[in-house]
Amino acid sequence: MQNFVEEILKRRTFAIISHPDAGKTTLTEKLLLYGGAIHVAGAVKSNKIKKTATSDWMEIEKQRGISVATSVMGFDYDSYHINILDTPGHQDFAEDTFRTLTAVDSVIIVIDSAKGVETQTRRLMEVCRMRKTPVMVFMNKMDREGKDPFDLMDDVEQELGINVTPMSWANGQGIKFEEVWTRGSDKWNANMRPEDRELIEGVYPEFDRDLYLAGDLAPVFYGSAYKTIGVQELLDFFVKNAPSPRPIDALERTVDPMEESFTGFCFKIHANMDPNHRSCIAFFKICSGRFERNVYYKHVRKDQQMRFSAPTCFMAQKKETVDEAFAGDIVGLPDTGNFKIGDTLTSGENLHFKGLPSFSPEMFKYIENADPMKQKQLDKGVHQLMDEGVAQLFVSQMNGRKIIGTVGQLQFEVIQYRLEHEYNAKCRWENLQMYKACWIESDDVEELELFKKRKAQYMALDKEGRDVFMADSGYVLNMAQNDYKHIKFHFTSEF
Repeated sequence: MQNFVEEILKRRTFAIISHPDAGKTTLTEKLLLYGGAIHVAGAVKSNKIKKTATSDWMEIEKQRGISVATSVMGFDYDSYHINILDTPGHQDFAEDTFRTLTAVDSVIIVIDSAKGVETQTRRLMEVCRMRKTPVMVFMNKMDREGKDPFDLMDDVEQELGINVTPMSWANGQGIKFEEVWTRGSDKWNANMRPEDRELIEGVYPEFDRDLYLAGDLAPVFYGSAYKTIGVQELLDFFVKNAPSPRPIDALERTVDPMEESFTGFCFKIHANMDPNHRSCIAFFKICSGRFERNVYYKHVRKDQQMRFSAPTCFMAQKKETVDEAFAGDIVGLPDTGNFKIGDTLTSGENLHFKGLPSFSPEMFKYIENADPMKQKQLDKGVHQLMDEGVAQLFVSQMNGRKIIGTVGQLQFEVIQYRLEHEYNAKCRWENLQMYKACWIESDDVEELELFKKRKAQYMALDKEGRDVFMADSGYVLNMAQNDYKHIKFHFTSEF
C-alpha cells in the first residue's frame, strides 16, 4: 500500500497551453531534454521546423509548424514522474484543448514576452478558472526585445484575472539577456537592482502554495525556451509545488486518486498513431487506483468486461507497453471502435465522469466523395476522425447528406489532408450557410414531433443519433426558441 501511495504522490500531470507561436512546443522539448527523454531538441523557429519537434509528429503539423493534436509524453525527473500534455496552440483546435484540460492536475501557460497575453490564452484561462486548475506562467522569449517584465505581470493580472508573484527574474532583455535569478537566492539578493527588488517584495506577495493550488495565485518565471535559459528553474519549482493527482467529480460521487479500485475516462481518441497499422488509440486518464495489463475492467457505457494486452505509455510517437500505471498517468489503449470520448472504465462500479462536451460548431460544409471507387475508405476515415473529436458529423434528415461542423477553417484542411494521406480517400467540400447547430430535447413529445415536422429541412442527426436543429440564422433560432417553449436547445452535447 505504501508503494501505491508513493507512486501516486510523485505523479505530476499537466498541460502546456499558449497562443500559437508563443514557444510552447520548444518549452516542451526542453523539459523532455532535462528529463533525459530526448537527446536533441528540434528547434521550432519562424513557423518552420528545422528538425521536427518531438511532439509534432503528425505530417500536417510538420509541414505547417503548428500543433494540431494533443501529444502525451511521460518522463522521470528528480524522483518525480511527469506527464506532459502538449496541447494544440491553434484556436481552431480549442475544443481538443478544452477536453485535454479535464485530464490534467495543473497547467503551465507560456506567454510571448514581446506580445503579452493574447486572445487564445484568455479563452484557455477561462477554462482553468472554471475548473480551479492551478496555473504557473512562463514568460518566454526574453532573449528578444519585448515588454517590460513589470508590464508583463500587470498584463497577466488584468487580462487573465489572477494574482501573480515572480519566482525568477530576467537579468537583462534582448541581446543582453544572459540568465535568470531565482527569488530569494544569493544572486537575487546580490545582483538585482535594489529598486526592482524592493518593488517586487513590496508589491507582490510571497509564494503561498495553498493559494496556488486553489487557482488564486500564479507563480511567474522568466526565460527563453529556445536558449534553454530559465527552464530548469521552472521545472525544479514545478515538481516540488505542483499538485499530485487530485480528486475528480463523477456524476455519482467524487473519486479520490488514493482509492484502491481503478477508474479512468477517455478524453481523446487518435486515429493512425502508426499509419502502417491503421490503428486507433484511446487516451485514458487514470483517476484512481492502479491499472494493470490483462486485467478485466468494466466498460460502463457498453456494460461489458474488457481487458487490454497492449496498453501503452508515450514519449510522443514512441510508445512502449506498460504492465501497470497509477492515478495521474495517461495510458493509451488500442481501439477498434469500442470507445468514445467520455467513456469510463472501472473495476466494476458504474461511474460517469463529466466535463467532456462537444461544442456547437461555427462552420459547416457538406462532405462529398471525390473518388467513387473509394467510398468505403472515405466512410471509415470520416467515422474514425469524428470519433477523435477533430470535428462533428451531422446527417441531414431531409436528404441524407453528410455535414461536417468545425470551429475553424483549418480543421477542414486537416480532415482533407488526413483522409487522403492516411485513408487513401479523397473528399471535396461544398459550402453550407449555417448559423448554429443545437441539440434539442423535450418532455412534450407532441411538440417535439411537430417541431421536427415543421423544421424538417433544418433537422439532422449527430453520430449518436440525437436530434440536432441546424439553424441558418440567429433570427430563425430565436424564433424557434420563442415559438416552442417546451423544447430545450443545447449548445454543447453534454446535457
